[in-house]
Amino acid sequence: MSDTAMFAMKQVSKSYGSAYTLHPLNLHISRGELVALIGPSGAGKTTCLNILAGTIEPDAGLLHIAGKPASSYASGKHLAKAVGIIRQQFDLVGSLPVLHNVLAGRLHEWGFGKSLLSFLFPQDKHIAADALNRVGLSDKLYDKTSHLSGGEQQRVALARLLVQQPQAILADEPVASLDPARAEDVLAMLVRLVQEEQLTLVSSLHSVHLARQFFQRIIAIKEGRVFFDLPTADVTEDHITDLYQLTAGHGMDER
Repeated sequence: MSDTAMFAMKQVSKSYGSAYTLHPLNLHISRGELVALIGPSGAGKTTCLNILAGTIEPDAGLLHIAGKPASSYASGKHLAKAVGIIRQQFDLVGSLPVLHNVLAGRLHEWGFGKSLLSFLFPQDKHIAADALNRVGLSDKLYDKTSHLSGGEQQRVALARLLVQQPQAILADEPVASLDPARAEDVLAMLVRLVQEEQLTLVSSLHSVHLARQFFQRIIAIKEGRVFFDLPTADVTEDHITDLYQLTAGHGMDER
């Protein structure tokens, strides 16, 4: 696989029972790219992201992450140095202070003893404080996470990724639970941070508008297959109309 590839899939497929979630597909995502995955609900976007993240194994095919076979990552600790994940549910512990949720991004670097100690006496606090400052939450360090707004909680999740320091970020509908104004604000911040850190970003989105606004390349998935894979500037309204066109037995998905 090319050294320039952050993710490379070759004939990767996934099925449940007799139904394909992903038909054999090939993808090459270079280091530093900003890529949006779009398509109807149930098209296979989340399955694709979970395979890229190493959280589920494909039934067949080859996957390389950061130039190495996915199978060569012996543990989640090693994989966390390559890939970070952000989801629309935020994956935060609401009962804990913001500080502890951000420092969760350091767990792959710490042993069991330091992780336990940090729960009582937070370690690397200056790293968490710097990350929160970069996402505009420097005054929320000790706030209970559940008391924050949805947009603020997503910023906490971004700060956690900053302290994790992965090479790539996978975002599964990261702003789906936010109103349009806050969604645009959070996504703009995510893209800015990714570019500042020279990371790769692959995000699934329902909003074609946001995909066009923030991403360099759009990959459309429909019924488990790549429907088109184009530079954003080359995606036309006809492409979008065909992608979301009703098929027998399927309802129209929101864009």
